[in-house]
Amino acid sequence: MTITEQPTTHGSKTSAPAIDEGALMAFLQQVAGHQAFALNATLAYLGDRLGLWRTLADSRPTTSADLAERTGTAERYLREWLAAQAAAGYLSYDPANQTFRLPPEHAAVLADDDSPAALIGCFETIVATAATADRLAHAFVTGEGIGWHEQDPRVFSGVERFFRPLYANSLLTEWLPAVDGLVARLEAGIDVLDVGCGLGTPTLQLAEAFPNSRFVGVDYHAESIRRATATASRRGLSDRVRFVQVDAEEYTGTFDLVLMFDALHDLGDPVGALRHAAARLAPGGVVVAIEPAAADRLEDNLHPLGLSWYASSTALCVPNSLSQDVGAALGSQAGTARLVDVFAQAGLRGRAAATTMFNVVLEGRLP
Repeated sequence: MTITEQPTTHGSKTSAPAIDEGALMAFLQQVAGHQAFALNATLAYLGDRLGLWRTLADSRPTTSADLAERTGTAERYLREWLAAQAAAGYLSYDPANQTFRLPPEHAAVLADDDSPAALIGCFETIVATAATADRLAHAFVTGEGIGWHEQDPRVFSGVERFFRPLYANSLLTEWLPAVDGLVARLEAGIDVLDVGCGLGTPTLQLAEAFPNSRFVGVDYHAESIRRATATASRRGLSDRVRFVQVDAEEYTGTFDLVLMFDALHDLGDPVGALRHAAARLAPGGVVVAIEPAAADRLEDNLHPLGLSWYASSTALCVPNSLSQDVGAALGSQAGTARLVDVFAQAGLRGRAAATTMFNVVLEGRLP
């Protein structure tokens, strides 16, 4: 490609900026790579939905015919799908035997929800957000919000699956120990509230780890509460866990610990929610919010992880906040300083108790 001349603006004495062909080609290749992986996201999701990744997790070399027989799917589609996954680097390909293989390291990411490296849920979320693109375009023009309950239902399970490895890896080993004395109190037995509990994954993990404590999860979303309640019953935790459909500023009771897992920035009125939590604290109680880690300056968040957070925030977090009365719309990269200020506005002494690669642990106490 050669760019030899740039047109001038009619009636203007200055020409448009010259094009650097090297920079153009480099960016063109970058975008081409991005669009290829964006297209493949749907195929990766189908691999999860149809059980292809789980079948391939035994790491044995396979052909499209073999995989079709093992999964009850159509060989011709699989032939193309396998080639696409090999091109993406998700599968290895042996040209001598014309077989494909899912390496065990890749299986840990794509085929096992309980793996600490699991990331397959993100593809479910990607497909779900794409399904609401028309609604999001309308919101961009009108400034309206999109409530969590208005999203494609695959968002609920996709987001839960995305965050599950973070809870498994960090909740008991990094987040809770960052708050002085909290683990010991949980072991002795305290009353705990999870605000914006969603499907209840961290609440249930805590209930299993600390059988002497009592747990309540609240969320305004009826379907999430139904599913969380069913999971608690199935896992035999109903004696110490209950889930209630109620807004973040309407629950009652007194609690020693109020938790918010990746929920504070989603709320329409985060100050009001923290103020309500403060009013519900027992003496010596603490509010702990887990938020995505972010630098306070935009320019320090411009990297692949920041892209992931900003993109999901645009599609899910900001619309959800804007759908509520105040619509503060903090976004998932609000930054620690701004979040600590939100605690202060709610009348809490807030601080960052710990910052990990992916999250910041915010602790708030009454003065």
